[in-house]
Amino acid sequence: MKNDTTDAIFEDENKDIIHLWEPLKFSIDKNYKYIPNGKLFSICSNILYYGIAFPILKIVTKVVYDLKIEGKENIRNLKSGAISVSNHVLVLDCAMIGLACGRKRIYYTTREGSFKIPFVRKLIKLLRAIPIPTSIENKKNFIKAVSDIVKDGKVVHFYPEMALWPYCDKIRNFKNGAFKLAIDNNAPIIPMVFKFRDPKGIRKLFKRKKDVTLFVLKPIMPDNYDKSKQGVEILKEKVRQEFLRK
Repeated sequence: MKNDTTDAIFEDENKDIIHLWEPLKFSIDKNYKYIPNGKLFSICSNILYYGIAFPILKIVTKVVYDLKIEGKENIRNLKSGAISVSNHVLVLDCAMIGLACGRKRIYYTTREGSFKIPFVRKLIKLLRAIPIPTSIENKKNFIKAVSDIVKDGKVVHFYPEMALWPYCDKIRNFKNGAFKLAIDNNAPIIPMVFKFRDPKGIRKLFKRKKDVTLFVLKPIMPDNYDKSKQGVEILKEKVRQEFLRK
């Protein structure tokens, strides 16, 4: 498959290709609440997520991307919490992941910069986005928040490629964070792979970009991998190979 993204040469895989306007200030300190526990917040979040965003995005992703999702049962039938991971190739790929999860509650990790965008910062907070702190001293609370979510039977999603590369058709290198957290919490890893396909039927007459299929793969249990750096690397490579085989 040929596209503008993969034809270019990128020196740093960690840099986003799309740069958003981030005029506001945002910082994480030791008192930052990754998961607000107020009843009003929870009610508003559920109404926005399931009552408004979910049905609208289901229509939008079908119309724009002819989204197909295969393997929904691999995440919806989970009896425990989990860490999910995917390639990061679309602005709305987090919405597609949410559609795959259905009623299985999921939180989405994002970079701090997403919380510097007017209005968006409030919206994504209600839609269960949690920022990844850039400073080492604040990562302890972030790790605890992720652990609490997983122990509560919910899912936390990571993009191990880090940067958003729209319509990138290759699997880039993964960072270790999600896989270390999976091992530390003995939580299954749910690989989710976005693949692109040519539009068919009447869509190919007016659609220049590719359509999208999201494959939700079977859980990979971390209990055979120790907590050493080598163990994390082995699990990470195991998951990446599953991506490459799809």
